[in-house]
Amino acid sequence: VLSATTGKATTSMTIGADFYPMIKQMSEAGGEGVKSEPFCAKDGEELTENDDGSATCVTTKEGELATLTEGEDGGPSEDASFTEVSPGVIRVAFKTSDMKSQVAEGAGGGSADDAQAMAMIKPYFEGHTISITIKGKKITETNMTASDDGTSATTEIPFNDLLDGKANVPDELYAIVDTN
Repeated sequence: VLSATTGKATTSMTIGADFYPMIKQMSEAGGEGVKSEPFCAKDGEELTENDDGSATCVTTKEGELATLTEGEDGGPSEDASFTEVSPGVIRVAFKTSDMKSQVAEGAGGGSADDAQAMAMIKPYFEGHTISITIKGKKITETNMTASDDGTSATTEIPFNDLLDGKANVPDELYAIVDTN
């Protein structure tokens, strides 16, 4: 949160060396009749191909708080919100309930084939996490882990816990940021 009305959202995603070449090949193949979107090629996205064969995509969006929560369709996202608590004090919240169910659903709906696929992909996500951080001038309240200097709050979610549907996070992560 940069001010009571503006902010900056940064998303960083690293695709491991075991997956990135396949993703790159699929997006380059494209071809007629094949709908394949290039990885990390939208406005605001910056791709770095790392020496180890992995790739990191950093997406940055800065502006009015309302525009930072726009979904792919341009409408408001239901997963993130910025709410003014009092002048200059903003509550930033991320819903995790949908994230937990979407990851688990994406990994399989419970059939034997899905369980087999899950067993095959889980080793690739071992040790990987989703990290959510809220930063601002001063964090006054949060259900995340506050930094020692009080300017950020972070939660780390093990990816395999999301796949298993066992992620131990509240249905909403939040921090209240005082911009005064």
